[in-house]
Amino acid sequence: MVMKASLQLRMGQQLTMTPQLQQAIRLLQLSTLDLQQEIQEALESNPMLEVIDEPNAQENAPNEQAGTQNEQSVIEPTKALESGSTESASANEQTTEKHDSEIEEWSDAIPTDLPVDTAWDDIYPTNAPSGPINDENSPDFESRNSSGESLADHLLWQLNLVPFSDRDHLIALSLIDSINSDGYLSTSLEDILEGLVSDNDEDPIELDEVEAVLKTVQNFEPSGVGARDIPECLLLQLRQLPQDTPWLPQAKLVISHYLNLLGNRDYAQLMRRSRLKEDDLKSVLSLIQTLNPKPAESIASSEAEYVVPDVVVKKVHGRWKVELNPEIAPKIRVNNNYASYIKRADSSADNTFMKDQLQEAKWFIKSLQSRNETLLKVSSKIVAHQQGFLDYGDEAMKPLILHDIAQAVDMHESTISRVTTQKYMHTPRGIFELKYFFSSHVSTTSGGECSSTAIRAIIRKLVAAENAKKPLSDSKIAAILKDQGINVARRTIAKYREAMSIPPSNERKRLI
Repeated sequence: MVMKASLQLRMGQQLTMTPQLQQAIRLLQLSTLDLQQEIQEALESNPMLEVIDEPNAQENAPNEQAGTQNEQSVIEPTKALESGSTESASANEQTTEKHDSEIEEWSDAIPTDLPVDTAWDDIYPTNAPSGPINDENSPDFESRNSSGESLADHLLWQLNLVPFSDRDHLIALSLIDSINSDGYLSTSLEDILEGLVSDNDEDPIELDEVEAVLKTVQNFEPSGVGARDIPECLLLQLRQLPQDTPWLPQAKLVISHYLNLLGNRDYAQLMRRSRLKEDDLKSVLSLIQTLNPKPAESIASSEAEYVVPDVVVKKVHGRWKVELNPEIAPKIRVNNNYASYIKRADSSADNTFMKDQLQEAKWFIKSLQSRNETLLKVSSKIVAHQQGFLDYGDEAMKPLILHDIAQAVDMHESTISRVTTQKYMHTPRGIFELKYFFSSHVSTTSGGECSSTAIRAIIRKLVAAENAKKPLSDSKIAAILKDQGINVARRTIAKYREAMSIPPSNERKRLI
């Protein structure tokens, strides 16, 4: 078999993404914080980019002749200052002499020793800093940069106030290390004792010592900390209440013996076993509801998370107006001083480097402009489609999918998905992610459509207005919606209810 080489010509189409297009797509899908970081990195790596100062943004607008114009704007005020300096010199000297004479007369009228009722050091400490503090050793540094006190720190601070022996102090440290973020003791006393015994073989620690120290730790704040289960946590909180608190013994009885009936909302069985009447049981439940089953919630050291909106929507003269948030990213431009150093006919390494940096700067600025234009265009179409939501709330939300906006702005659905991911809109009703305005639809009896967001809002409204003694079941909610012309299956109601973290009807039942 003989193989021969041949030359063939084929025609085909292939999609190739240029580096500029890749950069534009990458900037388009970045969140606000990621975009700010990307701009900062570009400013640090590319000398051709600079930040526009807002007060001088209009005066220093970039153009081809900005270099000479900036030079003239600097020179002309200098000439004006020189021409006016000789005329104002004599007037300034007269004003200075008059001011000095007034100061001398004023100082002569003040006695040297003034009567005071407090010492200067009592009000202003001598070691107080005279200027702004940026030192890490300053007293305010920790309060400005700390993320908040944790539960362990709060318990250790209280531990240092208790006159424990070294032996009990070691036990207390082990107990505090075993308390989880909810405030419960997550390790059994036997396991804690086993770890302590291995460190003290000569004089082993007994279990009753660990239990005694645990009782002291359980008296720490927050109330109920160090409990091993929910009944013990609630009982610890009740024991710290005054003895004359109304219905305190009955509340301890219900928590100690009938907490399972209370959790199942079996009030009839609970009243029979506890021998409490309905009105009395209501008073007892009112006292129990003041307790916190998660005592460490008040000392959670989670840092606050802030959302910076990309788009701001407000109503002006009866019409909704969409604007980009000017604070989301700094405005940048090409540095005309560095750009003017580039020589057209020069092919040296330095000149080539500056040319490449200038081209990358222009591409980066163009990609930012494209991102802002796309974001504003998509947001405007969303607002135009969801004006009912802005005027009346969630119940007026219309069905909307990515394909609808893609057709309106003549873009691909993938582009719309990138624009609406991790982008937020500030409205008079709050801050929402752009994806919040997209939802599926459910058909109505009149032939129309109702969005799933509107259905969730209706379910939330029905549950909030229901009778606590006889809550609405999923089937009943589906029947109510059907009466309003919305055909929703019971399984769909259950799915929406679970998505909103609303418990089923048997768990929503209340006696009070």
